[in-house]
Amino acid sequence: MSSDLPSSDSGSGARVPRLEILREDGPLIALNKPSGLLTQGVPHAQASLEGLVKQYLKEQHHKPGNVYLGVPHRLDRPVSGVVVFAKNSKAADRLAEQFRNRSIRKTYLAVVESVPLPTEGTLTDWLLKDATAAHVSVVSRGTEGSKQAVLDYEVIAVKGKRALVQIELHTGRMHQIRVQFGSRGWPIVGDKQYGAVLTDEAGRDYNPQVSPIGLHAWRLVLKHPVRYDDIRLEAPLPRHWAEYGFVIPRGL
Repeated sequence: MSSDLPSSDSGSGARVPRLEILREDGPLIALNKPSGLLTQGVPHAQASLEGLVKQYLKEQHHKPGNVYLGVPHRLDRPVSGVVVFAKNSKAADRLAEQFRNRSIRKTYLAVVESVPLPTEGTLTDWLLKDATAAHVSVVSRGTEGSKQAVLDYEVIAVKGKRALVQIELHTGRMHQIRVQFGSRGWPIVGDKQYGAVLTDEAGRDYNPQVSPIGLHAWRLVLKHPVRYDDIRLEAPLPRHWAEYGFVIPRGL
């Protein structure tokens, strides 16, 4: 469902989309983040999903003063999909612990510019983050400051030179899927930063602030932070995925 909050101007001329709420259940609220929107607020008053959810909670639930919102995980700005927030600190701690313990099942869908070979397997790399440049590189094991990154993948459809890939993410490193696939010559469609072509499906120039990429956080399976029953959250594909020509196969 979408919230009743109208679209608004972010202050930079960009239109901020309506909230797409996937589930609101006690202290948990899950949303489908659109590509191009920050997960969490940063200086310079840029729009963020966090800010929009706080506004929603304040207006819909008539909350006075500042609204608390825990952010147990994040998605990169050009990535769309499921994001979970917590309405109180206890729920935030419990959700964050699940992410730290890797007990949450994280499934992504990606459209890549070339078909991965082999068509299924496990990718294990050591990644080094350059926080200043907001860039990640694959480095040799043992490199100071590097962290291990692991994911499983399977090609589930092929169209021309491109492939639709299902990914089970076992670690949560910055830009992990993007750099692991890009370093092997399978860049995410639209992801110029890690080796994709410079234009999108309509031939428009790539803009890292607003251009979407073919990476979507499709499904999270986690424990409710109060009841501890399993919750399965799925985010519908963004509209721009119609340009890629892929749909989710039945039975996934």
